[in-house]
Amino acid sequence: MTTANAPLEPLRNIAGALQANSRFQDVLDRLVAMSERDYYDPYKLFQWPDSLDEDAYWMSPELMTVYGTEVASAFDENQLKAISKWESINFYSVNVHGIRELLTSIIGRIHTTGFEIPSEYFHHIIGEENDHMWFFAKFCLNYGGKIYPDRQIVFAGPQIPEAESFLIFSRLLIFEELVDVYNQFMGGDERLHPTIRQVNAVHHQDESRHIAFGRQIVSILHEELRARLKTAQLTELGDYLKRYMRASVEMLCSPAAFRDAGIEDPYGVRRKVVGDPAFDAYVARALRRSTKFLANEQIIDDERIPRL
Repeated sequence: MTTANAPLEPLRNIAGALQANSRFQDVLDRLVAMSERDYYDPYKLFQWPDSLDEDAYWMSPELMTVYGTEVASAFDENQLKAISKWESINFYSVNVHGIRELLTSIIGRIHTTGFEIPSEYFHHIIGEENDHMWFFAKFCLNYGGKIYPDRQIVFAGPQIPEAESFLIFSRLLIFEELVDVYNQFMGGDERLHPTIRQVNAVHHQDESRHIAFGRQIVSILHEELRARLKTAQLTELGDYLKRYMRASVEMLCSPAAFRDAGIEDPYGVRRKVVGDPAFDAYVARALRRSTKFLANEQIIDDERIPRL
């Protein structure tokens, strides 16, 4: 019999899975307490200098997408510094767009059926991510004069309605873990301007909580799916997430950034970079934490990330 409540069946499963995990509530309580303890006013925290030194690296050289590639060997130091400036503007632009997707997804679930337990913490995530989007956007506009448009590759996702929330929280977790690799490294890189270090260090501090939450909910939701989906469907989910991870890293290699850095044939340079074996190693390094976690949770079959 069809009833008005029938479409909510997957959400009842989500609510049951979250309620059945006693550790999840303990983790949420700790994260809420940490968010309240570490609260700051971003509008007063940062000092924004009028300009940053153009004759310096704005991104750690090891994190630049051209690092170790054959095409990079043809660039001189000034060109590499220019690329680092515009790749950093692109990186913060990607953050702005990723945070907007995150906020939309969280706001769409807060205080709805299935998400009663994490809703209290959702309020903290929404507030903190709004702050992050503000200071990343301000950095881009102050020092790059623009926010690059969203160039995210949109894949046709698996047509598995029961997995909708799992896929959303998995993508959010992958995005947060990926950018945190850069934030953590640049937050402590003494070669970078103090403002660049501060923006990255502050974001890393907050993201560590969001990642802890993301790992919990992704693990619980996948465990619930393993009890109900066929093996082929679970494999389809894992393969989709691998494509999403590779595409997420490739977004950091931007022809628009190469163009603004004064590099000739920016689209050709991008093709050479993403086709270089050194870039495959770069992808593996950037995603190592995510692939290790997802493989350990049996969400993906192994830690290899194939090319698109």
